[in-house]
Amino acid sequence: MTSSASEDAMQSIGQSLKTWRAISGVTADDLARTVGVSRDTVSRVERGDASVSMGTVLDMCGEFGLRDKVSSAVDPSNSELGRIGLSHGVPKRVRKQQLVQQDWRNSMNWYDGSVVYQIYPLGLTGAPWKNDGTTEGQTNDDQHRILQLVNNGWVEHMQKLGASCVLLNPVFQSEAHGYDTIDYTKVDQRLGTNEDLATVVKAFHDAGIRVLLDGVFNHVGRGFWAFQDVLQNRQASKYAGWFNIDWGGNNQWNDGLSYECWEGVPYLVKLNHANFDLNAYLADVIRSWEADYDIDGLRLDVAYCLDLGFLGYLRDIANGLTQKRGSKFLLLGETMFGDYNRWMNDHACDSVTNYEVYKGLWSSFNSANMHEVAYAFERQSGDKPWDLYTGKHLLDFVDNHDVPRIATKLENKDQLKPLYGLLFGIPGVPSVYYGSEWGIEGQQLPGDHELRPAIDQPQWNDLTDWIQSLAQARTSSEGAEALCNGDYHQLQCQPQQLVFQRAAGGKRVIVAVNASAEPCTLHFDAGCGRAVDLITGEDHDFGGGSEVGPYSCHYWLCER
Repeated sequence: MTSSASEDAMQSIGQSLKTWRAISGVTADDLARTVGVSRDTVSRVERGDASVSMGTVLDMCGEFGLRDKVSSAVDPSNSELGRIGLSHGVPKRVRKQQLVQQDWRNSMNWYDGSVVYQIYPLGLTGAPWKNDGTTEGQTNDDQHRILQLVNNGWVEHMQKLGASCVLLNPVFQSEAHGYDTIDYTKVDQRLGTNEDLATVVKAFHDAGIRVLLDGVFNHVGRGFWAFQDVLQNRQASKYAGWFNIDWGGNNQWNDGLSYECWEGVPYLVKLNHANFDLNAYLADVIRSWEADYDIDGLRLDVAYCLDLGFLGYLRDIANGLTQKRGSKFLLLGETMFGDYNRWMNDHACDSVTNYEVYKGLWSSFNSANMHEVAYAFERQSGDKPWDLYTGKHLLDFVDNHDVPRIATKLENKDQLKPLYGLLFGIPGVPSVYYGSEWGIEGQQLPGDHELRPAIDQPQWNDLTDWIQSLAQARTSSEGAEALCNGDYHQLQCQPQQLVFQRAAGGKRVIVAVNASAEPCTLHFDAGCGRAVDLITGEDHDFGGGSEVGPYSCHYWLCER
């Protein structure tokens, strides 16, 4: 059979599949969900795309009783088409992974097994960069921009991807980027109304996705109503104690006073958490957000700057909301350096952002030095009594709204798949930043606008397929508890390869990453003879070493 004939045969299979699907009344989305692939993959098969794995093609055909007929056509001993199938890396049948009931999950530990999806709403929805009536940065005239998350398919996209929690960066009235709040009680007019936000949160909840809002309680914008009262009434203002003010100073606005600001940024006015009236006001704000929008928790902006006493006060508020809701009201703190236990404990945050591992992830791939990030894993979450955070669930990420997109930061984009494989395989909770799941780029420039772009609708490609498979392994596979709760036990580390074990709930999962352009054979003590790959469903034999392909990652669920 010639190459042209082979392509004709694949197109014939695709056309037959499309016809039988139409006769059976099955939509492409239905078939994609049943087989466990993306809708794009279904379309590629129906177009006769020979690059789709033969195992996937046979799975689809099997849904309509066509497996045997197609199998005979692709048998490598009978046809050129079969040899083409083998050349695409399908040497054996792959089992579809079954969804497994996760009895270990409950309403109090829901975050521990989450996959977080982060959105910067002011950017994604194309809002103007400033809230002063100017249009710079604006991409549309929508008066209810935040509803784009519902109307443009983002909720369905996240659900399909496997996200179980969404983090929405600032949504309340601010002067520009959201971190310069002027009113905690009103949704930013560039995004819509309070009712619009309630609609969005309900849509996420209906899809089984929990919602975190960004709580910016360290500082406010100069336009914040209480600060404006101070500027007008000076020492006579009853809000004067909410800020740290030098009445004998002055500033660039000639206010006739100066004040403490956040990290030298003059338009971000630092709040004084030694003032109990201020703290009580902010507690009422948080309680109202929970009551009005039914949110599941908060990200605490620059938590590393917050007074520890105030942080403990916030934890008391969160504990009260947890008791009210009957499910964990989460506090996720933004931290960058130092011992994270300072901000993550029973009197502070439940979880914090893991910038130490973030740096190790991209740097280890760029420098071909897996020892760097392996050291961080061992130091943080290893199986030794002196490891720092074992049993805790930090937020892991490869990019977010404050750092360059990983597709830009990573020097070799072929490493995106193994990098995401590593992200989802390590201790902690993985987070995906909107658009990065299909590989968009963005360099960090003044204003950070390139990191927070407007996107009309979500997209889906091969990388998104991969991340969906990783999310499914982590949330609904037989090895999910081990991947979410297991500690880190290193089995092998080489410059471009890393192998480690996660174990919990009587299950062991071995994570193997190859960041190299070359295949290799890994030799380590697996503690058993066979396993099943939670990503592909493929059987694996550890005997004689484990062969792995270039730029690959495996989650091997051990037989014992």
